[in-house]
Amino acid sequence: MSRRLTGRVVIATHNAGKLTEMRELLAPFGIEAVSAGELGLLEPEETGTMFAENAAIKALAATQATGLPAFADDSGLCVDALDGAPGIFSARWAGPTKDFASAMARIASEMDRRGAQDRRAHFVSALVLAWPDGHTELFEGRVFGDLVEPRGSAGFGYDPIFRPDGHDRTFGEMTAEEKHGVDWQRGQGLSHRARAFVDLSRACLAPSA
Repeated sequence: MSRRLTGRVVIATHNAGKLTEMRELLAPFGIEAVSAGELGLLEPEETGTMFAENAAIKALAATQATGLPAFADDSGLCVDALDGAPGIFSARWAGPTKDFASAMARIASEMDRRGAQDRRAHFVSALVLAWPDGHTELFEGRVFGDLVEPRGSAGFGYDPIFRPDGHDRTFGEMTAEEKHGVDWQRGQGLSHRARAFVDLSRACLAPSA
């Protein structure tokens, strides 16, 4: 049974890009969001082998530290020609300085090394909402597309090299609203994070009056 979320929530991230996106998605619901980074919470070690496990680790650490409901996203880019890499290691490929230009270059280099012609890839987002008593709920979203040469400076992470199916532009060339692509009436979203969030909103959120 899903629980309704109201009032204040911790977004368990130190990633400014994710924080911005989650606040934008929460805006229609009147939820006050504060991030783990703003609260000075330590980042827990992500020891999971799946996106959902790492999202749960982050959400549970934040809710236990604050006594507030918390939700965390664990997401990444999975490249078919690289057997799903970088996957759960997407952020780690960017290194401690979060150099995603280098990470995108590494993907291109790895594909060249393999002589890969297949450009298919997908983004995955696992959102876990956790409460102080240990209750958790999981919502997942995926978006499929092709890898292209980096284009655009909007978004963050691997957005400049990912062109979602049915679109001519990369996520890096889209506004935040376009990338989310949320149609609340139809319950649809474009980005992986938006798709997971739409499912979360249906189960746990109500539009603000």
